[in-house]
Amino acid sequence: MPRGIIPRQPAKTGRHEGARMIPRQRPVPPRMVAGVRSIQSGRGLAAKSAPIKAKYNPISSERISEILKRLDQLYPGGTCALTHRNAWELLVATILSAQATDVRVNMVTPEIFKKHPTVQDFAALKPEQLEPDIRSTGFFRNKSKSVVGAAKKIVSDFGGEVPCEMDQLLTLPGVARKTANVVLGTWFKRNEGVVVDTHVSRISRRLELTRHDDPKKIEQDLMQIIPREKWTDFSHQVIWHGRKVCLARRPKCADCLLENICHAADKTWSTVEMHKSAKP
Repeated sequence: MPRGIIPRQPAKTGRHEGARMIPRQRPVPPRMVAGVRSIQSGRGLAAKSAPIKAKYNPISSERISEILKRLDQLYPGGTCALTHRNAWELLVATILSAQATDVRVNMVTPEIFKKHPTVQDFAALKPEQLEPDIRSTGFFRNKSKSVVGAAKKIVSDFGGEVPCEMDQLLTLPGVARKTANVVLGTWFKRNEGVVVDTHVSRISRRLELTRHDDPKKIEQDLMQIIPREKWTDFSHQVIWHGRKVCLARRPKCADCLLENICHAADKTWSTVEMHKSAKP
């Protein structure tokens, strides 16, 4: 061997040139071996897998019952906010409430009923005579024509009594399903439909009870999921809720008893997932 040349010695770690490294393998736990065998045999581990979450259904009977329960807690005995003493006064007040607040209407109706106490008195008027007294409710010319026209038809066709049938009410000038439902449900205690005003429309879409914008379609959706005996109460309670809590622009979600079952897209505060499609 030439002087000064020392042959390479194997490293103590075994990582010298030409050495083959064998990765250290950890023992496989018995339960994993059993699992692999089960999968290979076709049995799998289905029995131990996590349960599949049920699909969310916004109009399930359980959710509807919970909504109604909470509305009953919030507004027990909730009824129409329009001041009236008989069916005729309620009919007039409801016609005047279109595009006007109930507060404004309640400021106007005592004076006009004092000046014109009966339906016959209204029937004897010309629309122009009524206009100054209802001007502050808005659209006063059309409303004057509707009120006077309804009075004339009630006197001529129904003996001076407001009819208690839906089809008859709908023959009166200025009366559509919303007004008819208010009169039938509030005065005659007959659940023939659901009152759909701006509050009911907005809140029904926020609660995912409907996806429609048209009041007629919204009413049909609500009539299918709300028990008939609750139609009138539901309408009044939702209207009160829309005035006090579920406001149009900035709903008071932090104060709402329905908050944790509401997924509205425009909530101002939420403890639950918000759904993009749940919007007014």
